[in-house]
Order: sequence, then C-alpha cells, then structure tokens
Amino acid sequence: MKSRIYLPALGIINALGSGDNDVARGLFAGDSSGMALEERWLPGAAARVGRARGELPEVSDRLSDFSCRSNRLLLAALAQIETAVDAALTRYGRQRIGVVLGTSTSGIAEGEAAIAAMKNNGTLPANYRFVQQEIGMPAVFLARHLALRGPAYTVSTACTSSAKAFASARHLLRHGLCDAVLVGGVDALCKLTINGFAALESLSSEVCNPLSSNRRGINIGEGAALFLMSRDEADCELLGVGESSDAYHMSAPQPQGLGAEAAMRAALTDAGLLASDVDYLNLHATATIKNDEMESRAVARVFPDGVATSGTKPLTGHTLGSAGATELAFCWLALAAGKMPPHVWDGAADPELPPLDLVAGDRPFARRNGRACLSNSFAFGGSNACLLIGDAR
Repeated sequence: MKSRIYLPALGIINALGSGDNDVARGLFAGDSSGMALEERWLPGAAARVGRARGELPEVSDRLSDFSCRSNRLLLAALAQIETAVDAALTRYGRQRIGVVLGTSTSGIAEGEAAIAAMKNNGTLPANYRFVQQEIGMPAVFLARHLALRGPAYTVSTACTSSAKAFASARHLLRHGLCDAVLVGGVDALCKLTINGFAALESLSSEVCNPLSSNRRGINIGEGAALFLMSRDEADCELLGVGESSDAYHMSAPQPQGLGAEAAMRAALTDAGLLASDVDYLNLHATATIKNDEMESRAVARVFPDGVATSGTKPLTGHTLGSAGATELAFCWLALAAGKMPPHVWDGAADPELPPLDLVAGDRPFARRNGRACLSNSFAFGGSNACLLIGDAR
C-alpha cells in the first residue's frame, strides 16, 4: 500500500504579504494592490510586477557566497515554519530530511547586476559569486543553512517547477529515502524574465485579467512558498499528482489543452477520486490569449458538471518557478479557512471560451469535510503538472 503524504506546515511570502495570516487576508479579499508599476525593468517602459511584501532576513556570513534575493525570500518562508522544522529535526535527524525546490531564475538578478557593474566599471562586484545564479542553488543553500544531510536538489521546468517538486518530494518519502522533506518554490524578480515575456508580447501593463475578453497578458511576480511534507498525519493531505507533456511547441500550449486535460485526469486517478469529488480548482490562468483558451477547454471536458474555479495571478503576478507551490498554498489556505479565493477580473466573459464557475465574493465550501482542491500549473515546452490536496481521509 502506498504511504499517505501530508502537508502540516506552510511558510509563504509574495505580493499579498508575508505569513499565512497576511496572505490569507489579502487572498480572500481579492487584494491586487501589491501589483505595482515600476520603471526599472524594461527599457523605456514601466512593468507591472508583484514585489514580495515583508522584511527579508539576511543570509548568514557563513553562507555569504549564497547571498541573493531568492534565498532571502526562502529564509522568510522558512522562519514561519521554524517550530515544525525543529520538531522534524529532533524526531528524524538531519540525515533523514530532504529539500526539493522549484525555481526558474534562482539568483539571476544578482548576475544581471554583476554584468552591469562589469560593463560600467570593468570588474565584477567583490561580493558576486557565480553560485548565486546557478539554477540548482536554492535547495543546496537551504540544506546548508539547516545543515541537512538528506537529498537536496532543485527542479527547473519553467512555470511547473515547484509543482513538479511535490511529485519528486513524495517519491523520496514513499521510497524511504527521507522521513520529511522541505518542498516548495522560489523566484525573485529579474530583468531576464520580464524582458523575455515582453519580447513575446505577453506582458500587460494593467493588472492581469484572466478569462476576460479584454485580457492582454500576464504580470510577473516573485515569492516563496515552503511546505513541510511528511508521512505524519496532519489536517491537509497530498491526495494526487498528475504530470504530462504536450510535445507540441516550445512556448505555445496545445490549443485544445490535451496535455492539461491528461495531467488533471492523472491527478484524479492517482488520488482515486472522481471529478465530482473536487470542490475547488485553482486555475493556471495567466491571462494570455492561448493559455486561457486551452485551459478553459480542458477544464470544461474534465468537469462537465462544473467546478468552482478561480485564477489568483491578479493578486501576486505570475511567480514562475514559485507559482505551483504558491497556488497550492492558496488551496491549503482555502481548506483551512473553509472558503475559496475569488476570481478577480473585469467580468467581461470571453464568448469564445467555455463558461466556467468562477468564484465571486465570500464563497464557502459546500462540504465541511472530505473536501478536495486541485491546482493547475502549465509551462513552456508543454510541461503540465496538477496537484490535488484535501482534508485528511
């Protein structure tokens, strides 16, 4: 029998705030005030971004080579679950705890600053180290910060990175390689991604408007979401994981959402649940033309009788490698609060899209227990990952 996997603790920071209470308050209020226009990111134009709110701890002198904004975001999330992590360390020991994180940029912002300094001054900054921008760096840093000796590695599959980290972390537990895993994702704002999406004509200067006929593209955000995962029973259980690949195009999704559909159905099968058992679906909902088209079509096929849905990127921006973990965290917070995040948009439904049951206002779950929440993550290269969590059963 497969061991059951639980998510007892969450640390989170993003444009909504720092800590589960702050983030939950903004999440259920539909607060998009953290999405601000900033001048520094694009040449000659402002970009609307979701900068993380809250104080960020400094990286210790011992690990100064790893000092970067991404790792400071991680430390902020870690501090919120310190009690649970300390208890796991006491119970299992440092050799039995692993770290699996997702990222798409790591510390590339520090690399950008170093290149700019090199161009202006002819030398790299004294505090710059290439390790700051290595893609696998966040998990290594967190393991060293905590002196963990279990497996530690980073998944980087663009916007599914931290969603796929949960599949990998679950394997470590089920195969007996770990007794607990720190799992989640982190990404910090940087010019590389913002200019990249601008080059694809996918950015919106307004707060993104998912599923609207007026949608114009995404906003980029930053943040970290860090869970403790273990086999010890807790209120929230990881019920199912589904993964697929479109094998269609480097940047465009398969138009009918066949890969997205396959991933959602795989998560349901893995959990042993029917579509009718799902109470809430957090959409990937980037507010780009093609993503919202394919996702709405896939959701309509998987849930022919409807399911309560919302897209939460207008509140945080698209946090890229952190998005999967961040939006799973929103499902975790929804279960804890007994209500669903609202869908923030202008209400102008796109007649070309299948209508979805979009959450409006303060909407509670219909059931008080036995609830299940699905979170969708889709990425460049046709990578798809869906995570299903719910009340412990």
